[in-house]
Amino acid sequence: MSERAMAFPLDQEKWRRIRERMEKENLDAIVARAPDNVLYLTNYWTMKGYDLAIFPREGEPTLVVVEPQFREAQRTAWNQDVRFFRFYHPGDPRPPMIRSLEMAIEVLRERKLTGRVGIELSQSSQICDRMVGEPTVYWKGYYDAFYAACREVVDATTILAELRMIKTPQEIERMRLANELAAIGMEHARDNIKPGMKESEVAAMIEGHIHAAGVGYKGKVEMARAFTLVWSGRGIATFTATSHRPVIENEPTLVEIWVCADGYWTDLTKNLCPGRLTAEYNTLLEQLLKIYQDAIGCVRDGAPLGEIDRSIRQGIAAAGYPGQPSHPVAHGVGARAHEPPYSHQAAPGAMRAGMVLAIEPGLYWEGGGGLRLEDNFLVTAKGCERLCPYPDDFRR
Repeated sequence: MSERAMAFPLDQEKWRRIRERMEKENLDAIVARAPDNVLYLTNYWTMKGYDLAIFPREGEPTLVVVEPQFREAQRTAWNQDVRFFRFYHPGDPRPPMIRSLEMAIEVLRERKLTGRVGIELSQSSQICDRMVGEPTVYWKGYYDAFYAACREVVDATTILAELRMIKTPQEIERMRLANELAAIGMEHARDNIKPGMKESEVAAMIEGHIHAAGVGYKGKVEMARAFTLVWSGRGIATFTATSHRPVIENEPTLVEIWVCADGYWTDLTKNLCPGRLTAEYNTLLEQLLKIYQDAIGCVRDGAPLGEIDRSIRQGIAAAGYPGQPSHPVAHGVGARAHEPPYSHQAAPGAMRAGMVLAIEPGLYWEGGGGLRLEDNFLVTAKGCERLCPYPDDFRR
């Protein structure tokens, strides 16, 4: 891949949608700090979470980035106006995010965008930046700076979340790449898993293979990472940490797998079985596949969003597991692994073509063991399309 190559050109459809919504909300600009929102607006996946995107209703967006990432941001961002702030400043002992904030305020003033400005006032969660392990979050002074500089500050969190629920064709293509990489990792594990391996060995095998195969994948992916939780046999539970438990022959090893390809994510649960499933697990899988297929059959443009949750929980109760699972069973996926919309039996709202939903029913046994299935589905006019090619029926 050429150093200056950019696999995905400006998503004109996305920018059109954003500006139409800004016109409706009478916003002069949106300032985004969450790595997933910066990516959504500019195509730049921030390295340290210090960066800011200033997206005006009219004219060129501005991207403010930490100095070491300046050239990369110039290469990957859709906008031409990319500016840097000093990561280390010999005369300024303050944290670097203070300098990025001050530069963003300067941009608003310079471009006369200090009227009605949207910022992320209620960002309850955000995806990681590319360094992953140390999220950079908001502080009181961040909000105060905008209230001091702008005539009116409004919450852009809901606006951006609603826009992000409906994926553009480019976003769907990027999510397909992430799902393909998940399948590649699972196929590698299926071919190499052995009874007695530690759960952590299986996790490392999948994560390492996806990272190796994913960087440069199809000439379109610059950075790919995988994150897994792995449980085997009676170690399978709702959500606990991967451990040194051994892989059990003839029983499932369950893999909760997130794959990120240049900032677009999967949220999947796939299974492996070294050997032939026991009769007990075979029966459980048949029950869960029926519940799963019934839920998938609910998915189509215009259908009630809560129908997925209702279908799954009714099916689980009928199978003899009332009250399960303890976790949500359907949510949006995109520039975050968990994002709106969320299916809840008591919630309003409808599915819309272009949404991508993770659907994840699970059945769990008292004392350990069970199964979960999860895939990402693109909502279409008449139904849905599964995005990951790795099968949910792992006996095949």
